[in-house]
Amino acid sequence: MNITIIAGARPNFMKIAPIIDAIKKKKAENYDINYRLVHTGQHYDKKMSGDFFEQLGIPEPDANLEAGGGTQAEQTAAIMIGFERDLVANPADLVLVVGDVTSTMACAITAQKLHVKVAHVEAGIRSGDWTMPEEINRLVTDSITNYFFTTSATANDSLRNSGITDDRIFFVGNTMIDTLLKNKSRFIQPAVWNEAKLTDHNYFVLTLHRPANVDQEQQLKLLMSEIIEHSKGLPIVFPVHPRTAKNLQGLGISAPNLYFIEPMSYLEFNYLVERAKLVVTDSGGITEETTVMGVPCVTLRDNTERPETITIGTNELIGTNPGAIKPAFEKLFSGNWKKGGIPPFWDGKVAERIVDNLLNISLQKN
Repeated sequence: MNITIIAGARPNFMKIAPIIDAIKKKKAENYDINYRLVHTGQHYDKKMSGDFFEQLGIPEPDANLEAGGGTQAEQTAAIMIGFERDLVANPADLVLVVGDVTSTMACAITAQKLHVKVAHVEAGIRSGDWTMPEEINRLVTDSITNYFFTTSATANDSLRNSGITDDRIFFVGNTMIDTLLKNKSRFIQPAVWNEAKLTDHNYFVLTLHRPANVDQEQQLKLLMSEIIEHSKGLPIVFPVHPRTAKNLQGLGISAPNLYFIEPMSYLEFNYLVERAKLVVTDSGGITEETTVMGVPCVTLRDNTERPETITIGTNELIGTNPGAIKPAFEKLFSGNWKKGGIPPFWDGKVAERIVDNLLNISLQKN
């Protein structure tokens, strides 16, 4: 079985690392399984991309399509053109895509048009919000996927409701958690720890990048103002996404306890998350990591494609209204935050289950 694995953006790298490890393990046990890694180049900043390969032990990609930035359409087109050439030159039995970034959708479409089957890791998750590019990517990818690897019972239900039969759905868990658990002992203390005189459970971590929060000047200013005002002076560490950095310029937002820093490597960022009093974010993936690490989390979104982080985990969805920040922070400081638990199969063995299922699929085809 020859598998082409697609990675394009920061969240992908955390999901493919354990899958590559599991394939190598099976190959060492004389199973007939090979992989080829294609990096689309969707994220091209070293901190957003390069560090992940080094820190997570991901081998150098066999190809880098160097798609780069641009609009959604420009990026999609560049990835499809590059991947079509690559897949024609290097035929595969299966293309494996992960997550919900532009690369996921673009490479799934390209593979199917070349009559190559597609497996989608993290299939079936839905926010219901069609204003999010990721939701369109999910819907399109799952509409043309052959094999669906899911993280939750909710994802299974959404696929069944769209007509997918159970024999194509594989409930395996969350590969991001494989990476998290494997690397917990390797987290690296970042420079900001000493610069900001941080201590365990005595600071906030903030990340913002979604258009609803960062593209409107007034909204961004109000959110930042409320977060600063109700933080009780605790340090707020804000690794600034390139998109957000552009929008913050000229707003004049500052406070003695606010630390703007560059995007961080995986091992540094999760060192901070693990020890934070609270994480404030609009990212879906971070809510999964806080759930497993038992760290309180506030999500500044009106919806989430990861409801299990709320129903089971430590996450609270409070919307994008800046007025919701004060009561959430008061709940935290009063000691009434929920303890949370860990969703089923988020156990560090997800990639092994994925590869075992791929081998079974290959045997059935033969």
